[in-house]
Amino acid sequence: MQRRDFVKSTLGLVGATLAGTALAGTNAVQPQTVVKNKFKLQYAPHFGMFTNSAGKDVIDQLKFMADNGFTALEDNGMMGRPVEEQEKIAKEMTRLGMKMGVFVVDKGGNGQNTLAAGKQEFIDIFLNGCKKAVEVAKRVNAKFMTVVPGDFQRNLPIGIQTGHVIDALRRGSDILAPNGLTMVLEPLSDTPNLFLRTSDQTYEICRAVNSPACKILFDVYHMQKNEGHIIPHIDWCWSEIGYFQIGDNPGRKEPTTGEINYKNVFKHVYEKGKAENKDFIWGMEHGNAFPGKEGETALIKAYVESDSFTV
Repeated sequence: MQRRDFVKSTLGLVGATLAGTALAGTNAVQPQTVVKNKFKLQYAPHFGMFTNSAGKDVIDQLKFMADNGFTALEDNGMMGRPVEEQEKIAKEMTRLGMKMGVFVVDKGGNGQNTLAAGKQEFIDIFLNGCKKAVEVAKRVNAKFMTVVPGDFQRNLPIGIQTGHVIDALRRGSDILAPNGLTMVLEPLSDTPNLFLRTSDQTYEICRAVNSPACKILFDVYHMQKNEGHIIPHIDWCWSEIGYFQIGDNPGRKEPTTGEINYKNVFKHVYEKGKAENKDFIWGMEHGNAFPGKEGETALIKAYVESDSFTV
């Protein structure tokens, strides 16, 4: 190489290095635009999970989620937000390329207005909630909404209660199905008084309702507490599962903080879903194991680790 060519080449490299340094300096004072992590699954944080890192503004929180590789959001309380805020959230999520996960159909609380009772007043509250949910879903580009049937009706045989629940859910499905929406039934472990407790019970009800608008919300945390044997239950209920939620046990915090091997669970569902051309949103319905920014950083690292399965 001629000396003058070598000098030109060297100066070019130096210039490129200086330009890169300048860009790095610029990026340090501008919002981050490069996604830090590329997850295999669609994990959905909720508002409040990253307030120490992103602040209290929901739009800033969405940006932080997207910057860190999260491609979905879930917001149980979306139906209670003002219309203007719903529209603002939806607009930003569209810009960021994020999907909307579940919100809860407002029927007065998990144990309230139990559909197992067969009372018309309770059914009317549920159906009115479904009608309102359709409008919210259109506004925020949602497809899934959580439904909890309520508590046991202790003075009725279990079969009669189950029949009442199925009848009510069929009527709810008739409202949601024409709009391409799906209610996902969530069996819970919060109290033995709740009617819906296990995945196989929920599977039976979904099969009886027989509608694409009624599927299972398989919350791994609750199912670990109520039935265990997580991967076999996922396989048994597979055709009726519409959505997953996450929480380690004990503690209901992020993966790696309890006894559940989430890396194996994620890998199993990813491979099974890929074979059938199905994918799911995974709602991060849990708390942070540690406080402050450090805790939020640890939470993200836990998802990076749990998502690092090989395929």
